[in-house]
Amino acid sequence: MRSRAALVLGAILLTAVGCGSFSEAVRLPPAPTTTTSAAPEPPPPPPVVWPLTGVASAAGDDLDRPALAVKIENSVDARPQTGLGHADMVWEEVVEGGIARYLAVYHSRLPAEIGPVRSVRPMDAAIAAPLHGLFAFSGGQPDFVAAVRAADLQVLSNDEGVDGFYRVTSRAAPHNVYADPRVFVELADADHGTPPAAQFDMASAGEQPTAVAAGTPASAVRVSLSNLSSPLWSWKKSAGAWVRSEGSTPAVEADDSRLRATNVVVLRVDVVQTDYVDPAGNPVPETVMVGDGDALVATAGHTLEVHWSKASPHAPVVLSTPSGGPVRLAPGNTWIELAPTAAGPVSVR
Repeated sequence: MRSRAALVLGAILLTAVGCGSFSEAVRLPPAPTTTTSAAPEPPPPPPVVWPLTGVASAAGDDLDRPALAVKIENSVDARPQTGLGHADMVWEEVVEGGIARYLAVYHSRLPAEIGPVRSVRPMDAAIAAPLHGLFAFSGGQPDFVAAVRAADLQVLSNDEGVDGFYRVTSRAAPHNVYADPRVFVELADADHGTPPAAQFDMASAGEQPTAVAAGTPASAVRVSLSNLSSPLWSWKKSAGAWVRSEGSTPAVEADDSRLRATNVVVLRVDVVQTDYVDPAGNPVPETVMVGDGDALVATAGHTLEVHWSKASPHAPVVLSTPSGGPVRLAPGNTWIELAPTAAGPVSVR
């Protein structure tokens, strides 16, 4: 017979099982829940900028087109010009008789009309060669035209009957040749249809241009090109640009808009006489573009003395600080003054 103690123990066990005490004692805690945080959004891609200005492009812009260099006159009879304000870069050089002439480069903006278009000069091939694009002009010595072809540039010559040139009736020859740059760009062949490489370093977003970071404040820069040409660049803060004057006369376009530049770069250059003469018998000078020398950069109301160098006709001009560092310009258009070393000082105030 079971003992009384065994019966009591059995009753206790039955009671415990019936009440679920053992089941609760061994129940496992619920599995922990895990949450997965969303991956951070990738940063937006950097803006696509126009290579010659460093300015961000807008939706729908056609960056896939060549640079177009055009020779534009700057004699008294040629003023006011048309289309200069649309150029990404404008090079000013001294030609025969001390007259200045422009080589204007278009890429980010193409005006409806450009002019007056004039003839090619011996230094133009070395100026435009780094662009590997189109070169438009009206007239020139055969050897100068051949140099442009040899510089891997597509020649667009009015003398050869290329589409896009025309004469206006409001001016007398030879100051009446004008052109439609949009027609020229459509004429680009397979070897000259790609966009140009950047020609100068440009400050990126949030970065100060070198002249602002390391230069001194200035309100005006006068450049001595010759006894006939001494352009003045004055800083206009309200416009955020340097505005141009021919001597003391404000320089304007045909629509009366002031010629202006985000950056003005002055290169001190040697100028030599060639064996060529113009139709009036004046010797044709050549600006020596391969080499190096002193330079001045003017940006945002500041100037900085720098150094320039160009290793070959096909290489771009390189600007460097006195310590050898890179010079970065402000995004925008740039005018380059090729100032002969013999013409006098560049004055800054």
